Amino acid sequence: MHTSAAPTLVFPHTQPPEPGRLIEIAPGVRWFRLPLPYRLDHVNIYLIEDDDGWTVLDTGLDTDACRMAWKSILSGPMAGQRLTTMIVTHFHPDHVGLAGWLATYFGLPLSMPRPEYLYSLALQYAPGDLGAEMHRPFYRRHGLSQEVMDAVLSRGHEYLRRTTGVPTTYHRIQHGDSLRIGARAFQVITGGGHSLEQAMLNRPEERLFFAADQVIARISPNVSVHAMEPDLDALGIYLRSLLGLRESVAQDVLVLPGHGLPFYGLHERIGELMEHHEQRCAAIAEACRPKPLSVADIVPHIFHRELDEHQTGFAFGEVLAHVNHMLGLDQLMLESGRDGIDRYRAR
Repeated sequence: MHTSAAPTLVFPHTQPPEPGRLIEIAPGVRWFRLPLPYRLDHVNIYLIEDDDGWTVLDTGLDTDACRMAWKSILSGPMAGQRLTTMIVTHFHPDHVGLAGWLATYFGLPLSMPRPEYLYSLALQYAPGDLGAEMHRPFYRRHGLSQEVMDAVLSRGHEYLRRTTGVPTTYHRIQHGDSLRIGARAFQVITGGGHSLEQAMLNRPEERLFFAADQVIARISPNVSVHAMEPDLDALGIYLRSLLGLRESVAQDVLVLPGHGLPFYGLHERIGELMEHHEQRCAAIAEACRPKPLSVADIVPHIFHRELDEHQTGFAFGEVLAHVNHMLGLDQLMLESGRDGIDRYRAR
């Protein structure tokens, strides 16, 4: 979901690095981009100086374009320099997709939060268990038509297949850890909502904060509910994470996000994101006031543009995240119909 960045945000670089190029965003920190075949068309990759080389933060998607971009970086601005290890912030394919490839061809050990690693393994080894059949009753319960459901599920595991897996051994990182990379020690902070237990790295001494997808300047990270945990308050988890970041990370850090441009103004952006979700909840309440609506009914009230199959799945999960949060706050009440569809009325 796109939202506008406040004028108070400051962008030290108004343009991203060109394809095949690096930008030294801070001493011993390099930034480049890999292309994505989606509406969000890139992911940021960071290299952090290590003792005898560079640590990789996130990996990109398993596509020919991403592999070619990696090879261009390694044979161009990184020629003659060594990659030492990799950290993956969360299991989404644009972040973990080339972890197996980097482990195999460059011998890089992996560090990752345990829930993110285990979910990557589950998708790698038992994709059928997380496939269409578990989603059909979930989508049906929330009012998605057979036609739309078939279109969304026709994509199968295309998005999840764009990974090279994860190595069979890894190093667990968790909230509160001190993670040493070269001469630096980073505070590990984890947060849920967008993912399970996404890792962020804070270096207060240098005012550097690697935010992954939890805080991005011009877009609101997708916060969704999925069939595996249909009643999860993912939005509540995300909002509590934002409050925690505002308390534990200084206002004047340089935010290095997983997408978009690095920026200053962390606390202002957190305030914007919280207001964005508050406004979305208000819009859902307004839509559900005249009559009870299913999640599928609510989607066009919130997303006013035409959505493809990929975007429909995200929009559905995001609306349900808001509905579950509002149920917990007693702002909506559930009305289960004789047709087996759950509908929600504003209180």
